[in-house]
Amino acid sequence: MQRRRAVKIAPHKNSARDLALMVLRDVDAGEAYANLSLSRILEQHKPGGLDRAFATEVVYGTLRSLNTLDWILQQHVNQPLEKQTPWIRNILRLGVYQIMYMDRVPAPAAINEAANQARRFGHPGVVKFVNGVLRNVLRKAGEISFPSLESDPVKHISLKYSHPAWMVERWIAQMGVRETISLCMANNRPAPHTARVNTLKTTRDRLIELLAGEGVRAAKTRYAPEGIDLEGAGGLRGFPPFEQGLFQVQDESSMLVGHAVSPPPGSLVLDVASAPGGKATHLAQLMDDRGTVMAADIHPHKLKLIEENCQRLGINCVKPVMADARNLSAEFLERADFVLLDAPCSGTGVLRRKPDSRWRKFPEQIPEITILQREMLEEASRCLKPGGILVYSTCSVLPEENQDQVRAFLQSHPRFRGESLVDFLPGELGEEETAPGGYLQLYPHRHGTDGFFICRMVKGDQEI
Repeated sequence: MQRRRAVKIAPHKNSARDLALMVLRDVDAGEAYANLSLSRILEQHKPGGLDRAFATEVVYGTLRSLNTLDWILQQHVNQPLEKQTPWIRNILRLGVYQIMYMDRVPAPAAINEAANQARRFGHPGVVKFVNGVLRNVLRKAGEISFPSLESDPVKHISLKYSHPAWMVERWIAQMGVRETISLCMANNRPAPHTARVNTLKTTRDRLIELLAGEGVRAAKTRYAPEGIDLEGAGGLRGFPPFEQGLFQVQDESSMLVGHAVSPPPGSLVLDVASAPGGKATHLAQLMDDRGTVMAADIHPHKLKLIEENCQRLGINCVKPVMADARNLSAEFLERADFVLLDAPCSGTGVLRRKPDSRWRKFPEQIPEITILQREMLEEASRCLKPGGILVYSTCSVLPEENQDQVRAFLQSHPRFRGESLVDFLPGELGEEETAPGGYLQLYPHRHGTDGFFICRMVKGDQEI
């Protein structure tokens, strides 16, 4: 294992690009998560609004395009990129990203700043190297030719639209070439900032008006009746409407899960793997905060997040409980009127929200994930009363975690049957998009939401 060389950074007022480089280096060398590292570094250095926006854009853009950037760079360097230090490797990536994808940044300026960073974060000997590589990339940018779509569609889409080849191969088999390209393009666009109005405290129209007074533009979402898309909202910490519990950050697809459950007031609901509590608090909201939502999670620190969200939102009927989702029936055997299992999954439906996550996922992980889902689904089903409702959801777009998982469960559990979602989702979705067997698959490129799977099942009074 190559020993990392400590880099002493000279005193310097860090630019937005320097902050971006620090995050990329953290992700690359320290295996940090981009969103956490970015938040920490921005909080530490407190850049202005424009610098904050620029750093965020280049961090997420560079990580999103990682395989494409490395493929381009590898054509202009003699040694593998892995031979470079994390600082120099990511200075090069940042430079190529700006040259190829950021028209508003003049390429010569991007190259000059990369050379300056090489001087500050590397040593004098690499300045010429960085400058030369990036000037070659700029000079030959118009000559870049991806593999042919016709002869090698997997490699073409993987490199042109920056996704792992294994994902592309599966999606082509699942939905064809053109739709795979559309999905990849949607994953490469920034995700909307979506929130759920807390209707226990206000209405959607009143909150939109209030946010306008705070300089935040809000528009109604397409499907969820309590959803809003936010534009112009910065950090939420200290933002009065958020601190007052008037809304909860949540994607529209996740809100639709709550509507698929639709528990009436007074119900006993078991929310399996509940943290951080977005769906649990939504279920409480739909129940008018009357009844009980048992919010189960195996991690104590995550239960604290549920408690904090409930306190901020003014919700009392959610009861956090520490429990292993694979051993719930010991306490909840046939007790719940409704059970929601939002299962751990590959996260292939939320790649646009976590640009670095696509490079952390591998096909070998999927079988292990589906086994865990199957175990959790089996245990969740035991907690349901006869006549009760079980909703299974994931933020995945892979059939083996979704339709295949539900199909296998229903075949081995004849007491359960899929129930139509038509009466529980907005008309446009309920009538046209849902499958007769009681499930809905959402996609970023079709619906504008995160990729999400939702299935509603009813438990019969007795075995069939």
